[in-house]
Amino acid sequence: MLGFSSTISRKYLMAITGLFLCLFLVIHLLGNFQLLLPEDEAQLQYNAYSAFLSGNILVKIIAYVLYISIILHSIDAIYLSFKSRKSKKTRYRYDARKRASKWYSRQMMLLGVILFAFLVIHFYDFWYPFKFGELTLDQQGNKDLYQLVIASFQNIGYVAWYSVAILALFFHLLHGFFSAFRSLGLYHPYYAQIIKLIGVIFSLLICIGYLGIPIYIFISR
Repeated sequence: MLGFSSTISRKYLMAITGLFLCLFLVIHLLGNFQLLLPEDEAQLQYNAYSAFLSGNILVKIIAYVLYISIILHSIDAIYLSFKSRKSKKTRYRYDARKRASKWYSRQMMLLGVILFAFLVIHFYDFWYPFKFGELTLDQQGNKDLYQLVIASFQNIGYVAWYSVAILALFFHLLHGFFSAFRSLGLYHPYYAQIIKLIGVIFSLLICIGYLGIPIYIFISR
């Protein structure tokens, strides 16, 4: 059995945590679509949804799995990146891989850093105030997270930063989705192109969905 310190084991773990995070992106996006409802309805429904997630024991367990997955995924990315650089005994002025790989596949570490910074800021701006802050209550007595989100998405600076992070996510997914299946050994010439196509479609839909919400709110509200 492979040890946890082996590169292959690390890649397995990165693939599994990465695919779990992809699933979370879908679920989180579906919840955020409530922000696009008519304003009064969106406020009550989004706040009730947030209160339900905060108080449900099963959701709490999944949330802890999410936090652990983010940490493990980040640690593995750093470990594999440094190990890859260390293994290169000879450096060339011209790297021929540039002709064989996409630029975003060579910049996964940079994209990951942008995403991690975004997550820290995102948690600080929304998760922390909701959990530990004193938000006003809506008509149903739930914490009014909706107004906090709307206020953020009406700030052009925040929308711009959010857009940069989502674009980084798009390119990160574009490479990572296919790489995850390949790391798990689910690679075959006959369906490799199908997985790539699914990865492109998934990345586009996630990017459009997450970008569309703040842009719509900024323009309409």
